[in-house]
Amino acid sequence: MTETPIDPNGPEIVTEGTGWFEQLGDRAELNVTFTGFAESRSDAVRELGRRMAAAEPALGLPGLIVRNRRFWVHDEWQTDRVIGCRAGEDLDLTLTDPAGLEGVLSAIVGAEPTGVHGPRWILADPAVAQREAQRRAVEDARQRAEGYAEALGGRLGALRRLSDAPTHGGPVALAARDSMGGPDVRELGLEPEPVRVTAHCTISWTLVT
Repeated sequence: MTETPIDPNGPEIVTEGTGWFEQLGDRAELNVTFTGFAESRSDAVRELGRRMAAAEPALGLPGLIVRNRRFWVHDEWQTDRVIGCRAGEDLDLTLTDPAGLEGVLSAIVGAEPTGVHGPRWILADPAVAQREAQRRAVEDARQRAEGYAEALGGRLGALRRLSDAPTHGGPVALAARDSMGGPDVRELGLEPEPVRVTAHCTISWTLVT
């Protein structure tokens, strides 16, 4: 049986594929805020400085990286009058050793921050998870295309085009230090969580009839 040569301008099938892969997070991100309040701006900044000095031992723990610091100061209002000033510093932290989370978090909370948000688990190197997600996305697109080709009485030919679609949205534990007055956070269930990496693609295939 002679097969008709494939026409590059002939019929094609275009499918989209989605794939995802989960990997246990190996880094934790935290957002911490310290503030100081006083009647004047200068006193508010001094109060903030006192709180930050008390927090520095916690911020200097092994495996903890301070990525960003943002300082701010503004008037504090009550109804329609200014009742004082508040100064603050927002910090973005990354913990490179998940096993040390309980000790680090206990020390930070013991420094009496105004707010703590996290942990948000990420991957230090998402490349392996990304490649597996991409492989699954291509396989998903291929299976869809093969189904359409069979429904049309043909088979799937060569791949013509592939485009990547954007994805919207990746040791010994440190002991809590009593000298910092940190609370016990062991019952909060803050173990590393799976991080899901997702890939989307659009692929054009030749339809062979």
